Amino acid sequence: MSDRKPPSKVESVTAPEVAGRRVLIKGQQTKAVIIEAALGLASQIGLDGLSIGAVAEVTGMSKSGVFAHFGSREELQISVIREYHDRFEAEVFYAAMQKPRGVPRLQAMFDNWMVQTSAEIDSGCIYISGAVEFDDRTGPVRDALASSVATWQTALRRAVELAQAAGQLSREADAHQIAFEIHGLILALHYEARFLRNPGASELARRGFLHILARHALAPTAPALVKTGAAQPAKPPKLVAVPKPPRKPTSD
Repeated sequence: MSDRKPPSKVESVTAPEVAGRRVLIKGQQTKAVIIEAALGLASQIGLDGLSIGAVAEVTGMSKSGVFAHFGSREELQISVIREYHDRFEAEVFYAAMQKPRGVPRLQAMFDNWMVQTSAEIDSGCIYISGAVEFDDRTGPVRDALASSVATWQTALRRAVELAQAAGQLSREADAHQIAFEIHGLILALHYEARFLRNPGASELARRGFLHILARHALAPTAPALVKTGAAQPAKPPKLVAVPKPPRKPTSD
């Protein structure tokens, strides 16, 4: 038997394989740089304005160099949507998973969403701007965008259902309706803050969210609404019987 040790995996890799891996890694890094630039560009001019030429100009690359990584304008747009969704998912959804199931997690999801929306007031939200651009179109770009939004809406509705299962929100309430109203608050916030420049838009959105919880909350979540300083619904005024004035006698 020979005392020579078998070659390690590193030693067994040939020079061409090493060179190939370096090219692959470099290609992945270059593609990541392109997507980063394209994402920033799309937030300013929209997905529809995104093109191979525009990205090449921003990155200082040739059009053929950018094209080599994506193959088409549509694939570039879809890559931007996927990257945006991955970041949104990490910052809004997965960050909220640290909270207990139920209202605390739902609250965290909304708070994270508010932070995300506030950070995008000057640049714009690809979900919202993209919906305006592609709402009346068909094709893979619209499908990718709609799929990303639908995935988030499903996660939001699931968080509502978990709060109902935990006995913190009424089981009789429609989870889809609650999620719809919460989504509506973010759309209103974006419109009020970005278009109308209303400085109080964020506070209105937060109060709206607390009102939704208060409308469907059961006893365990009631104290949380008091701590946050949410406006409590006014009690309806009591009806007080007003005595009728005595009738004056009439002469026959």
